[in-house]
Amino acid sequence: MSKERFLSIGKIVDAHGIHGAVKVYSYSESFSLFETGNMLYTIDVPGSIDSCYKIKWSAPHSRFVLVLFDGIDSRSQAHSLKGYELFIEKTNLPELEEKTYYWDDIIGLDVYATDGGFLGKIESIIRTGSNDVYVVKNKEKEVLIPALESVVLNVDFDRKTMKVIIPEGL
Repeated sequence: MSKERFLSIGKIVDAHGIHGAVKVYSYSESFSLFETGNMLYTIDVPGSIDSCYKIKWSAPHSRFVLVLFDGIDSRSQAHSLKGYELFIEKTNLPELEEKTYYWDDIIGLDVYATDGGFLGKIESIIRTGSNDVYVVKNKEKEVLIPALESVVLNVDFDRKTMKVIIPEGL
């Protein structure tokens, strides 16, 4: 499996009911990734596709998404999927608005200040109520950069870089 082709969108946490539905913890803010007819994949340990599942039915359920796959018709079949990560092909992801990015594309970028100084790599992203925050680490320290248009000046995926204005106090 290559990072360029697939994106992890959730994890099956349990079976739900007696007809083969699974309860999925979604990593996505969008329910659209779990629409009827979408194809989701599980990946085996070496990184190749283990199984492909077509969504027969889905519904939001509290903090989770309930999903029924074609061919999974019993609680025991659903329970056997517990713990599997679910992936979608990136070509099936919805188009994003301008200056909006998938986390998977942002994590790993090298971050530079406007003066050209290297701040570190984006290691993770924290979701907050108002905006995301990029966790940027180098060998000496960790810096939190707000994901705001006024702070993030440029994202260059070809060079795998981000240029930011360092907010006061950092």
